[in-house]
Amino acid sequence: MLKSRVPQSLSGQTLFSWQKPFVSVGEGRSIPFCSLQKQAFRTKRITFHVCCSPNNVRAIEKSPASEETRVKAVATVQVTVGGFLSNLGLTRGLDDITDVLGKSILLELVAAELDPKTGLGKENLKGYAKRINQDENEVKYEFNFAVPDLFGEIGAVLVENEHHKEMYFKNITLDGFPNGTINVTCNSWVHPKFDNPEKRVFFTNKSYLPFQTPGGVKKLREKELTVLRGDGQGKRKTPERIYDYDVYNDLGDPDSSSESARPVLGGKDYPYPRRCRTGRPRTKKDPLSESTSTMVYVPRDEAFSEVKSLTFSAKTVYSVLHALVPAVEGSILDRDAGFPYFTAIDSLFNEGIDLPAKTKGTLGNILPRLVEAITDAERDILRFEIPEMFERDKFSWFRDEEFSRQTLAGLNPYSIELVTEWPLKSKLDPKVYGPPESAITKELVELEIRGFMTLEEALEQKKLFMLDYHDLLLPFVNKVSEIKGTTLYGSRTIFFLTPVGTLRPLAIELTRPPSNGKAQWKQVFMPTWDATGAWLWKLAKAHVLAHDSGYHQLVSHWLRTHCATEPYIIATNRQLSSMHPIYRLLHPHWRYTMEINALAREALINANGIIESSFAPG
Repeated sequence: MLKSRVPQSLSGQTLFSWQKPFVSVGEGRSIPFCSLQKQAFRTKRITFHVCCSPNNVRAIEKSPASEETRVKAVATVQVTVGGFLSNLGLTRGLDDITDVLGKSILLELVAAELDPKTGLGKENLKGYAKRINQDENEVKYEFNFAVPDLFGEIGAVLVENEHHKEMYFKNITLDGFPNGTINVTCNSWVHPKFDNPEKRVFFTNKSYLPFQTPGGVKKLREKELTVLRGDGQGKRKTPERIYDYDVYNDLGDPDSSSESARPVLGGKDYPYPRRCRTGRPRTKKDPLSESTSTMVYVPRDEAFSEVKSLTFSAKTVYSVLHALVPAVEGSILDRDAGFPYFTAIDSLFNEGIDLPAKTKGTLGNILPRLVEAITDAERDILRFEIPEMFERDKFSWFRDEEFSRQTLAGLNPYSIELVTEWPLKSKLDPKVYGPPESAITKELVELEIRGFMTLEEALEQKKLFMLDYHDLLLPFVNKVSEIKGTTLYGSRTIFFLTPVGTLRPLAIELTRPPSNGKAQWKQVFMPTWDATGAWLWKLAKAHVLAHDSGYHQLVSHWLRTHCATEPYIIATNRQLSSMHPIYRLLHPHWRYTMEINALAREALINANGIIESSFAPG
């Protein structure tokens, strides 16, 4: 005869008679056993023992397990310019089916802390987010997690893209925790799992220094940095997110012609700067130079957004058109002759010029958005938009007041400096560049400021300022002058700060170094009332503005801003995790810089590019 066995731990307890099968659920409540499957225990799991005797069945609550919290995870995906996932191509149908089946995006919640009992990472909570709604700009995917309280704080979210094309994730929100919503900022492209099975990791918006990193995400932090560093091998592919260093060895194109070869910047002779490594093959004629390509690699999240790409492309073409003007004018005038008179420049804005036939097909679609383009039955006319300042006052650029204003409010407000020494002297080698003394003397300055103060008083009261491109440009003068139709000088321009707080130009010195047996040449130009002197003064100002704009583009803007910043961007992504507070401080300020730099190496600072073909230094 079989005998029922009651656990020893319960032998001293009074067991209730069970006429109808039931289970005690604690707190003085009981429910029929048959109805267990119909009950919804959403907030509490209960462990119990069922005990049997010949005529009675007993159920005793053992201990409450961990409580759960219902958490709604919502992932927001950016809609592409052409509509939701318009770039999916032939795989669009498969991905639509995936959305319908609710398996578009796999989300995994990662605990911030390790399991205190095992010292290992806790098992991730997984779920497929389903598309719930879509508007003009974004699509939202949702999944409801049951998060045990013992799971602890969320440290990161792993994302697997089940589509066949990349998706741009804006953010992920986790709503339902007692302490409020957890936000995870993404702003990143996520590759499809079919291209790379590795899941993307996005850390929560809570920042940690390395030694503060919670144990549950410490290995993820290290692994993510390893991915971003890469191995320094092979040609980089568009979807990759690898940040690595290389020298500026892609500015020339020696395979096309020897005239297009350019020295490597960042090598032995010129140790700086650095750019992002692309891994393209070397040129055939110069093993130190990298071959060019139609697409230059930048880490995927450094590339333009679609809207930014369209905008920048338009601005780029606008700049190219300005560089193209001499060539376009060549269809009407001799390009070597330049503009024969000032009204020829005015005609670009007023009358326009006929577009050459070869430009109609390639530029015709975008010209109307960039310039005023007029099309009639017989010809296409290109007309540049009139600058606002020029529209208000056609001759403002003639005046000294505007010339002075542009040193502070123009393209390059970074070069003007206080005059602290007198007389002015060059620091270049006099054996090569001639006498160092400036031709701007005390007598010439006091000729302009008499009635205000002496030169010594102006220096003491900090009233004299200078644009100094003398020593910077003088070493290049002879080389630039070899270019047909081009000339260059070293220049110094002296300004006086008037009692009303405006700058007044006093003198401009233009200098050429010794060349071909000729001695150094230098001359000072000053404001005057006679016709010849007045035009020489205007031409001298034009030279200074050309120097100033060229310095701005190459040094103030490209070198000291874009070029100097890129190594910091690379270093930060290689050394600082995205959860590092310094990374989060700097990252927004670097957006698109690497992509702009890559485009500049293709068309702006490259051999025969816009700067070489249209800026004064050549």
